[in-house]
Amino acid sequence: MNEEQLPSKLPRRGWIHRISHLLSGEPQDLNELVDILRDAQENRLLEPDALSMIEGVLQVSQMRVRDIMIPRIQMVVVPKEAELESILPLVTEFGHSRYPVIDGERSKVVGVLLAKDLLARISQNKALNKVHEIMRCVSVVPESKRLNILLKELRTRGNHMAIVVDEYGQAAGLVTIEDILEQIVGEIEDEHDDHEDEGYVFERNPNEFMIKALMPINEFDDYFATQLATDEYDTIAGFIVHQLQHMPKRGESLTVDNLRFEVIKADNRRIHLIKLKKVL
Repeated sequence: MNEEQLPSKLPRRGWIHRISHLLSGEPQDLNELVDILRDAQENRLLEPDALSMIEGVLQVSQMRVRDIMIPRIQMVVVPKEAELESILPLVTEFGHSRYPVIDGERSKVVGVLLAKDLLARISQNKALNKVHEIMRCVSVVPESKRLNILLKELRTRGNHMAIVVDEYGQAAGLVTIEDILEQIVGEIEDEHDDHEDEGYVFERNPNEFMIKALMPINEFDDYFATQLATDEYDTIAGFIVHQLQHMPKRGESLTVDNLRFEVIKADNRRIHLIKLKKVL
């Protein structure tokens, strides 16, 4: 064996040893593990995209359903007593594969309509009756469930969507398997995604908001009566990057005056979703 080759192999053996040491001990410090992985990426032992996905997996284990759910007000729903023929324009317009079925109010989700079931009924030339006749059972999860646990449950059961309920058992929103995977691999866009008409801000309570990162900074100032706008940036995401002086990772936070910003969804290129909390 050529001894001159040994030194070049020592750093790699060192990384393996350090990671093995972390994984073989008592409950781990995730921050220390992430630091080691980031060092490995800087030393070109990991690709940036691979590091981003690893960090996403670790982040998912710390997040809860309430952090990423689509709020009730933004759900595209169908009434259980609606005629199937009457909902065809809605299904065509939004292009979703699943629709929550409600009983009168959005807070009362009683099932889920699969677009493929509707199409099968049409293709078989069967009478188009009412939604409740072909709807399926819906999975229900609490707001506090951890995302990694929910991902495992959805995969095990073969479900792609779950209704999120609050402490009173009423529907608070929905979450899909795609929403969870986006925390790991980044935004997944398709031809039916339309973000322009949904608005930039969702109010969870008077002191907590979910904000799309592309919200213009001037609109943010108008909405929250702040004065954050300068010529240095155009969006609230730009403001956060400017303040931190780097592209933040998921879970990073920033406090300005009485506002605490937390990055909920981000990738190597940009921030997607922010949680804003007023610090009292």
